[in-house]
Amino acid sequence: MNFYDRHPISEQQVLAAVARRRGGDLSRLTPDDLFEFDQDHYGGLKAVDDVARRAGITAASRVLDVCAGLAGPARFLASRRGCRVLALELHAGRAAGAARLNRLVGLDGLVSVVRGDATALPFRDGSFDACVSQEALLHVDDKLAVLAGCRRILVPGGRFVFTDWIARATLGERERARLAEWMAATTLQSLDGYRALLGRAGFVRVETEDLSDEWRPLVKARLATFRATGMDTAARLGEARVREYEQLYAFFVGLVEDGKLGGGRLSGSA
Repeated sequence: MNFYDRHPISEQQVLAAVARRRGGDLSRLTPDDLFEFDQDHYGGLKAVDDVARRAGITAASRVLDVCAGLAGPARFLASRRGCRVLALELHAGRAAGAARLNRLVGLDGLVSVVRGDATALPFRDGSFDACVSQEALLHVDDKLAVLAGCRRILVPGGRFVFTDWIARATLGERERARLAEWMAATTLQSLDGYRALLGRAGFVRVETEDLSDEWRPLVKARLATFRATGMDTAARLGEARVREYEQLYAFFVGLVEDGKLGGGRLSGSA
């Protein structure tokens, strides 16, 4: 997915930020050294903790993180819950970066990375006690295939908890097309749409929560942060990409502020 080839949050960016914080010293890093910079989702560590609590994750849990990116949430779960996490990621660069970051902070024994397709999970039935994902399914066209796969690989009673961007009825087709072209956002769902898909995939005890009010100030803050650090990003990605991304993200924030996009947390039991 070329959207992540040029994404501002990368392994290089995370390590550069940590190096600045530590005066250039990247030796003897712990997971906590990364957490301010490696959480590529909204709500930070609290959001991961909320997902983990709703999924019932304990030290004994076998956890699958679907579309895990750089595996920041997976590292947090392993370091705080003591559980084993398998981070599934399709993008080759992000999967490799996640594995390197795991080794760097000594978590490669608890967090493993598998490069794979979320629509065709390469795992046996009932292999996991919990499944999580954060703001990733918007990039997947066949969302039902992902949900059905997660239902299959969970033990009976295991819970899948995920967050994602939610489309409102006022989101127009031209806006949907622009989101698909610029940030690989496809087949965006409403909360009711996701509820129906979770039911079709075989999940029970389905719950949906609207996080729009919570996420609205977070997207504005992220845009402000990006503008403040644009020079650092330009050195890595080029000024043209910085201008393009700022334009894209300002458009995205506008949709959120206008109530055309919102956030949601959804869950279901196998």
